[in-house]
Amino acid sequence: MFIAHVELWRTYWESVSRPYTVFICSLTAALYYLWGRKCQTPALVSSKAFSVFLHKHCPVVAECFSPTPWCWGGRLQTLVCALLKSRPRVTYRNELIGTVDGGQISLDWVDNQSSAAYPECSTRPTVLILPGLTGNSQQSYVLHAISQATRRGYRCVVFNNRGVGGEELLTPVTYCAANTSDLENVVQHVKGLYPHAPVLGAGVSLGGMLLLNYLGRKRSDSGMVAGLTISVPWDAHKSSASMEEPLNWLLFNKYLTSGLCRAVTRHRKMLEKVVDVDYVLKARTIREFDERFTSLLFGYKSCTEYYHDASPYKKLPNTAVPILCLNAADDPFSPQNAFPLAIVQSLPNVALLLTAHGGHIAFLQGLFPRGESYMERVFGQFVQAVFEHPKDIMKACDIKEEKLS
Repeated sequence: MFIAHVELWRTYWESVSRPYTVFICSLTAALYYLWGRKCQTPALVSSKAFSVFLHKHCPVVAECFSPTPWCWGGRLQTLVCALLKSRPRVTYRNELIGTVDGGQISLDWVDNQSSAAYPECSTRPTVLILPGLTGNSQQSYVLHAISQATRRGYRCVVFNNRGVGGEELLTPVTYCAANTSDLENVVQHVKGLYPHAPVLGAGVSLGGMLLLNYLGRKRSDSGMVAGLTISVPWDAHKSSASMEEPLNWLLFNKYLTSGLCRAVTRHRKMLEKVVDVDYVLKARTIREFDERFTSLLFGYKSCTEYYHDASPYKKLPNTAVPILCLNAADDPFSPQNAFPLAIVQSLPNVALLLTAHGGHIAFLQGLFPRGESYMERVFGQFVQAVFEHPKDIMKACDIKEEKLS
């Protein structure tokens, strides 16, 4: 009797569960089919010599990139990354440094004193990380970058823009993509502490704009041996237009503008000395915020003038260190028509790595994209390539080592 009941239940369960099993298997197969169809090798735009170096020491540039199959399009990649990405545990040592105008900058250090590869702190390579528009050292992409760098034995320091690292504003000055004075101050401070340790700058989104503008202005006196950017907006005008498209405004622009306004509210007492805070807080887009606040604060006649000065593509020919830039063609923050392909092709020291998919600071892979992604592998491999093969990369980029300081 017992066996009969067992057989009866087994038959019933198979009849009920089989359609669901078939559905799940079919859905999985379909996802992997679409996943395979989307698998593409990124385009690498660079000089021949730089390309050879990257293929040898940074093989991820030739790796087939397959975006997460259920993340269709750059918008979804961007949103899912913000919601699901894991956050590696990082313990910082905070340092506040003064500025010439009486302000202060918050730096978050990961000294990596247990580094086996570089036990001597005076020569331990340093990765200087520049977060995005409203970001700081607590962003998931920063934490993952630090994980990549520290496991390879390097030291990290995060440059928090004024007013976003938890510190108070001592002067009515914040930050913008075009003003590089604070970054110059930070680089001088880091090089003063560790003059014999090479420094690589890594900028994400607005941080990438700031980094490229800095490298273009300082040329061979940047204090850095290389630069890396991820999802940098190349042309501020075109990025602003893309972000003001209705869906992009609803999903991203509105949220970022609110974040900027919250920072102004937090420092209201200091900032109301130089701007009409109530008028600033009515901004509905990043462009309106920049028109009412950023351009005014940094002495520009208009937001148009500020965006012209902030766009980094024009500064590339003036750079004097190896630079790798990772962008996705479906990035809603940095439209494909802004990519400086012709400029990069004419330069020996700049490489542009372009994926068909990946969104903004996302590049998610796998069915459950919480951990390491394509973006993190590019970061880790390039940083290692720069620090472990300095002479090779200088030669590949036609840079005389004695020109760098």
